[in-house]
Amino acid sequence: MRSTSRLSGQAAVLRAVHGQPGITRASVAHLLGMPSGFAAETVARLASLQLLTECPAPPTGIRGRPTTALHPHPAGPLVAVGVIAHETWQVAAVQLGGGKVESVGRSHRRDEAEVLAAVSAALEVIAGRYGERIRAVAVAVPGTVAAGALAHAPNLGWHQVDLETLWASREPGCPFLAGNDATFAAIAEARRGAAMGAGTALHLYLDAGVGGAVIEGDRALLGATGMAGEFGHMPFGDPALRCRCGATGCWNTSLDGQAVARALRQPVPDDEVSYTRRVLAAAQAGQPDELSAMQAVARSLGRGAAGLVNAFDPSIVTVGGLGRDLLALAGDHVTPAYLDGLMRFRASPPPALIPAHFGDDAPLIGAAEDAFAAVLTDEGLRAWTSRKA
Repeated sequence: MRSTSRLSGQAAVLRAVHGQPGITRASVAHLLGMPSGFAAETVARLASLQLLTECPAPPTGIRGRPTTALHPHPAGPLVAVGVIAHETWQVAAVQLGGGKVESVGRSHRRDEAEVLAAVSAALEVIAGRYGERIRAVAVAVPGTVAAGALAHAPNLGWHQVDLETLWASREPGCPFLAGNDATFAAIAEARRGAAMGAGTALHLYLDAGVGGAVIEGDRALLGATGMAGEFGHMPFGDPALRCRCGATGCWNTSLDGQAVARALRQPVPDDEVSYTRRVLAAAQAGQPDELSAMQAVARSLGRGAAGLVNAFDPSIVTVGGLGRDLLALAGDHVTPAYLDGLMRFRASPPPALIPAHFGDDAPLIGAAEDAFAAVLTDEGLRAWTSRKA
């Protein structure tokens, strides 16, 4: 029992340093309610296991015994993260605290076999370079994910892709996580971004449509099969329009790239994300037709956000992906539609609707956070300790 208590204390200290690299030992002790002697003993043990390093903390001018600042050990655990986006892919090794040790990425042509081979090869390089230091792997993709497989990614044209094949060098006991990019972006905002400390947060991620997640207590609500957060398929759109998912009236039909192209009487774009990005740039440059189209998207975003707030009761709403640019361009259209759609008792004051803190890196940051959540546990520490024995 005492051994388990000590192990849990070590995991708690690691989680604190992961959340705030450079935090002082005294602050960790205060945060976790640890006696200072136990905190010092715990940190010394973690340093001996090459998990943390201690260095003198900057002087504060406050009297008392000097403390130390805690940082990730340069030979400590890493997680490997792969992100496949609509136009690019990226693979990174991430250390405790969220810093990238190395990263590589390329643009792609949406060729399934080509992209999967490139991502798998990059992960193999990471595995070869860092070996057993890789303690978990996470992959983010722009589509619906269930049981480690990409079920449907309409903008890529991919279906039923077994994502676990991306990590051929996976060791027994090394967790593999796969998830939707918008869900991981929501986790990034909750743990390190604009929704930190919010308790319950709603994140909306706009690119080829709109997805996201509800975060409660730093955890995404994933649903019975892990596929929650497909907000773009809520019936907030035109009921006369059929979505690519098979349903009619989906929210995506009023704000995805095809919706923008319809408003501009232009052909269906080959790539909706790059197309919407170009229309946003034209609107920002003052082109009236493009501005009108994006203002319509902004109003749809506001109305849908209100519906989700009425349903989930978050304390904050963060908007990421292309939604950050949309808020900058047409926030004066988002906000009135949002407020008009709220139940009256929610409108005074309403949950703040704000741009996300992270940009294109949000899915990678969130995937790394989820991977470390699987590592910074009693079980994860036992595995690391047995490796170092």
